[in-house]
Amino acid sequence: MTDALSILPVAIASILVAAKLGGDAAERLKQPAVLGELLFGVALGNLELVGFGWFREVASNITIQGLASLGAILLLFEVGLESTVDDMRRVGGRATLVATLGVIAPWILGVGVARLMLPDRGFEVGMFLGAALTATSVGITARVLRDLGRSQTREARIILGAAVIDDVMGLVILAAVTSMVRAADAGGSLSIGSLGFILLKAVGFLAAALWLGQALAPRLFHGASRLRGQGVLLATALAFCFGLAWAASSLGLAGIVGAYAAGLVLDRVHYQDFTDRGERHVEDLLKPLTQVLVPVFFVVMGMQVELRALAQPGIPALAALLIVAAVLGKQACSLGALRGRLDALSIGIGMIPRGEVGLIFASLGLTLTIGGKPVVDPSLYAALVAMVLVTTLLTPPLLAWSMRRRGPALPATSEFPSERATS
Repeated sequence: MTDALSILPVAIASILVAAKLGGDAAERLKQPAVLGELLFGVALGNLELVGFGWFREVASNITIQGLASLGAILLLFEVGLESTVDDMRRVGGRATLVATLGVIAPWILGVGVARLMLPDRGFEVGMFLGAALTATSVGITARVLRDLGRSQTREARIILGAAVIDDVMGLVILAAVTSMVRAADAGGSLSIGSLGFILLKAVGFLAAALWLGQALAPRLFHGASRLRGQGVLLATALAFCFGLAWAASSLGLAGIVGAYAAGLVLDRVHYQDFTDRGERHVEDLLKPLTQVLVPVFFVVMGMQVELRALAQPGIPALAALLIVAAVLGKQACSLGALRGRLDALSIGIGMIPRGEVGLIFASLGLTLTIGGKPVVDPSLYAALVAMVLVTTLLTPPLLAWSMRRRGPALPATSEFPSERATS
């Protein structure tokens, strides 16, 4: 029998080549690299349609899946690093309202689509599908705003600020729905009280992680700065990330919740002892890892898409309805920006793309089961990936049109942070 490890070198090499070729092709077309990585992964995974099924085997290899999961954790850690707890405190009530509306509406619409199109699936499946629609990935939005010279407008501040809160809310909902699915798989069900406890646990974990992290991180990194040798800062930051990811997992939450919290907590001032002696910031040290493992995640997730599943009866209609729900659901964000001479339509459009965050939600559904059946089967996964792709492709041209139609932009005010970057 062929050793499973023997395929790793050529498998990883193939995935990396596909990721970089896909990313290059996407950027040449003025699209984010993640789209090319995902689409090239879809192409590789479906070579079995022409008799070459090796890449399907690669996608199911436990080591490859482990590397992809590690890429997802590092991605959420990196997303968290791009914002801080202080940013969240300063984000303002308007951005909070925008984020709240942009989470509730897609969730309700997603549950409705599931009830309409998947009536035979359990309630938990509908709840998970709705949760997958709550995600927002505004890295694409941020790039478009910069290209248009609008990144300092009030609308940009609201979009980027709301995205941080949106991420936190989405992860809390994901934690609750994941626990609901696991309870159903164990033969039980969750009462309202139990669901409330799960939500409280998720919120409590994030609050405790942020509070304790801010208290412990300075001491941890100050102590680590006394160690000799190379790579101490990166090793300490990764240990901090993986430690919180493990803590989240041990509480029944997704490990990505802990990784995101670790990124939010970690501020540059915490490891100033390292930078004062000439070392680079954690974000810079992390890039060589994320530039390899995060594309592996996207390619592997694409390889798990079965195009034949999209041809099954009802699946194209399901994908179309998910796209409509995803777009319309985020337009509820605009209701939070109707006052104050704000461009409400642009704010709603800016919150549309699901990108990598939506893909992480979908991929988690592949690992959850109820009664031995996956919550997200191949057909539903293909529909969710189609939703992620379309919402990500739609946003740049729509946002450019919307921002330009009103002429000169209103400048940002002190209500919103002057420097923001998020997912």
